[in-house]
Amino acid sequence: MKQKNVEVLAPAGSFESLQAAIQGGADAVYFGIEQLNMRSRSANFKLKDLPEIMKRCRKHDIKGYLTLNTIMYDHDLPLIQEICDAALKNKVDAVIASDIAAIQLARGVGLSVHCSTQLNISNIEAVRFFAQYADVIVLARELTLQQIHFICAGIEKEKIKGPAGKSVEIEVFCHGALCVAISGKCYMSLATYNASANRGACLQNCRRSYRVIDEETGDELVLDNNYVMSPKDLCTIGMIDKLINAGVGVLKIEGRGKSAEYVLATTKAYCEAVESVDDGTYTPAKIEEWKTQLKTVFNRGFWENGYYLGKSLGEWSNAYGSQATQEKVIVGTVRNYYPQKKVAEIFLQAGNVKTEDMMLIIGPTTGVVKCQATKMIVHKGIKDKVITLPVPAKVRKNDQVYVVKERHETNPLPR
Repeated sequence: MKQKNVEVLAPAGSFESLQAAIQGGADAVYFGIEQLNMRSRSANFKLKDLPEIMKRCRKHDIKGYLTLNTIMYDHDLPLIQEICDAALKNKVDAVIASDIAAIQLARGVGLSVHCSTQLNISNIEAVRFFAQYADVIVLARELTLQQIHFICAGIEKEKIKGPAGKSVEIEVFCHGALCVAISGKCYMSLATYNASANRGACLQNCRRSYRVIDEETGDELVLDNNYVMSPKDLCTIGMIDKLINAGVGVLKIEGRGKSAEYVLATTKAYCEAVESVDDGTYTPAKIEEWKTQLKTVFNRGFWENGYYLGKSLGEWSNAYGSQATQEKVIVGTVRNYYPQKKVAEIFLQAGNVKTEDMMLIIGPTTGVVKCQATKMIVHKGIKDKVITLPVPAKVRKNDQVYVVKERHETNPLPR
């Protein structure tokens, strides 16, 4: 069994991703409501979705954390209050916040608070201060393993407790996108497009390639890597044991703007890794297997271990977009599902399926179902292109159907 004191926290930017996190074995999920979160442009639930989100969390015995982690203005305060009231009513486990207004309003209605990484908490004194507000603290992403261990040891030694009366827990990112800015505090998108990263509207112009030209001489600076502001993604699957031994209580996967298959693959890998550390089967061979799986979904290349082993940022992505080894191509939708035979009827709208093709079926209630096109029946003599094939789990009408293909180039892919 997984260590009970180590929580794997998965992202949920849609119902498809929420279901995928559940399928992957997550202990908790984090999600945004309306526009007051750091993924307001790309991944959002509405306030009306909150009862269903928490219903699914309760059904599967996982925690649900609501992100309210942008900079807040006075005109935001009524919406913050409305969201906090709804969060309390629907028994959200905690609010993740950085602005003191959100922290105060959440605490004011009796919600537990987690301090967001946007607060850039980097030392034991800051932990001691924010412990009066928060039960969990997400540390700055730029800390080393030694610094994290010092903070965790200090919490234990000083018995620093949060409002719930328990020792403050430390949370760190274990996988996903990194930003060139300190703990995500970036103004580049705001300066160039009036779209503030700190308001959840980043346009990620740092991920592009640039030329540097001397305006006086016209000389162009030749760069070995054009993507000098686009770090590779963090991947700590090979040092999960070190993070756990340092005293970390929550391992957080980045990716509320990513696809459901990304959420499934990353959650599953890190849950398995934590379990392996616990039962003594955490081996180099298993680590390589997890890395292979993680490479199949969205990534910009991996900066293994990130800052945690004391390295300065310098591992830049060498291409725009994803370097995943696989991509999914939509071919159609589910038209019917026959539960007794576990067979799906699929309407092919945008492509064909060949025998032995690997497929993904994705839907807001289904999550992600993987299957192979074995024993496929092509229905001839009818107007629509329809196939039926066995699937390993229940799928639903209108679920999206994809064929998975190996990629041989690093072209941009959607999240």
